[in-house]
Amino acid sequence: MINKKSIIENLKTLIYALIIAIIIRSLLIQPFYIPSSSMEPTLLVGDRLFVTKYSYGYSKHSFPFSPPFFDNRLMFSKPKRGDVVVFKTPADNRTDYIKRLIGLPGDKIQFINSNLYLNNSEIIKSKISNNDKIYCGDEIIDVLTFEEKLPNKKIFTSVYLKDFTYQNSDIFTVPQDHYFFLGDNRDCSKDSRFLSSVGYVHKDNLVGKAQFIFFSSDKTIGRLFELWKLHKSIRFERFFQKIY
Repeated sequence: MINKKSIIENLKTLIYALIIAIIIRSLLIQPFYIPSSSMEPTLLVGDRLFVTKYSYGYSKHSFPFSPPFFDNRLMFSKPKRGDVVVFKTPADNRTDYIKRLIGLPGDKIQFINSNLYLNNSEIIKSKISNNDKIYCGDEIIDVLTFEEKLPNKKIFTSVYLKDFTYQNSDIFTVPQDHYFFLGDNRDCSKDSRFLSSVGYVHKDNLVGKAQFIFFSSDKTIGRLFELWKLHKSIRFERFFQKIY
């Protein structure tokens, strides 16, 4: 005989668990999967990371399906130059992108002879490798690897194709309440340089700050049912790696 009281109690438990999960995901921390190579070598395809939702305050995009509960941003805390940020693309306000924050409101950004300029000053980059290989989509490309240093002393790694395909640009002037993002894989990233698809990102579109990798696997090794290759695909060395 079916115990109706037991069923009701189980449903209540499930509902409470869902509510708690939504609160944690919306207000505290959310896992994300990296599907593209635009942030290599900082983030690899197959990395799974935690993003803190409270880092920049909350907007409707902090919640699942971006419900129109309120406009603007609550408890806003300004992001810092160099942060690795998840945001909703302005093109559809739905797709999650992850890039590095380069330009703050009012900044002027330009590429001249493949060198990045911020407010008319060149961002100094030091070459650390002449012969690295990384992914660009499904292709493996040869790149030059640099260490770049932003004006706030934030240091990170970036890579450029050896022929520097993205050489010169117009001046990008970041509007008020907007931000300018670049991928660390500079010649293989759709980011704020592409105004029709990404462009300048409004502060309300910020989702959270990437903090650390909790799991990583190489999708090029093994397939779904090739369990004997599973241990080879897992990148144990990336577990709990902090994101800079």
